[in-house]
Amino acid sequence: MASVERIREVSIGEEGDWQLSFQWCRYHYDDDTTDLGYRFIWIRPNGHLQAARGQARIGSARDLEELIRRATEDGWYGVIENER
Repeated sequence: MASVERIREVSIGEEGDWQLSFQWCRYHYDDDTTDLGYRFIWIRPNGHLQAARGQARIGSARDLEELIRRATEDGWYGVIENER
């Protein structure tokens, strides 16, 4: 198992409604190792994460491109490659 620490995130969708989030995360594993990675995850209207096993549906290429554009403008997309 792993616990996930969100480092940065960008989202699309209206606050108080379902939002699709693109996150840069640090994964903490039971063997005391960590790893960095990206994930897409849905956030419910109540602010809680939507539990899913391994995947989040991305409704369109436009949504995907918008999230990556926002993360790039925010300065953190591509950071993982620079950290390795």
